[in-house]
Amino acid sequence: MFSYRHAFHAGNHADVLKHLVLVASAGHLLQKDTAVHFFDTHAGAGLYRLDGDYARTSGEADEGFARLVKTLEGQAGQAIPSALQDYLALVASFDSKGQRSVYPGSPFILSRLMRPQDRLKLFELHPTDTKTLRANVAQLEAGTRISVSQEDGFEALKKFLPPPSRRALVLCDPSYELKNDYARVSDMVADALKRFATGTYLVWYPIIPRTEAHELPKRLKTLSERAGRLWLNATLTVKSSKITRDEDGELQRPGLPASGMWVINPPFTLASQLDPALALIAKHLAQNQHASYSVESSAR
Repeated sequence: MFSYRHAFHAGNHADVLKHLVLVASAGHLLQKDTAVHFFDTHAGAGLYRLDGDYARTSGEADEGFARLVKTLEGQAGQAIPSALQDYLALVASFDSKGQRSVYPGSPFILSRLMRPQDRLKLFELHPTDTKTLRANVAQLEAGTRISVSQEDGFEALKKFLPPPSRRALVLCDPSYELKNDYARVSDMVADALKRFATGTYLVWYPIIPRTEAHELPKRLKTLSERAGRLWLNATLTVKSSKITRDEDGELQRPGLPASGMWVINPPFTLASQLDPALALIAKHLAQNQHASYSVESSAR
């Protein structure tokens, strides 16, 4: 169960989608002075080297964040939507040398956004990633404002809802390496909505030809509507999900062709922010003619 390492995938197209939505959602909550409690159920290592062995092995960042930045720089006169500007500026702030060799995971994105009155709780079960995460967080000298726990985030979250401030954002982005992760996501969301219905919940999910993956957004929609909460579903597709054969007849699997972000209690401006940003991202990260994006919302 510990074979997945996000270092291989950091900065890929799924991270671009996930962190675009995260930055926009958190930014809205931070407009009010009242403290916000942030939770990351699957925190990973927190910071990643895009010039390291893991990233170079997969090359996924080259087709994701790195490609996006390079393309935008090549079209200097092109207008960039504000949500995309905010995301790009935040990531760039982690690499003072301008070499784009450092990519922040969700914990460090949230740590950069949060204010003195806010709190961040990070859960990570992988022992190696937990050790790395603790070392990375220690450099922030944030004291008790940021805490790291080597726990199962699906279960550990229950202890902290509702938060004292009654304002919270929960990010849930498991690897889905285990088949039952899909069901555990649904169970966690159902429980969280019972404990704290007004929280903002962000769930990342893969869009792959698998029954559990296909059913998850349907379940999240049902849970959202049964609880009487607004929802938003943003997706990004960069290539076809079809399995093909090369010239030698060998099967070519597409890897991860697309992913989505399900948001419960989304900021009222989120859909209008994501539409132009994802349109541009889908254009620049397209790997074939099947690239697309969508933004659906119950408020529309």
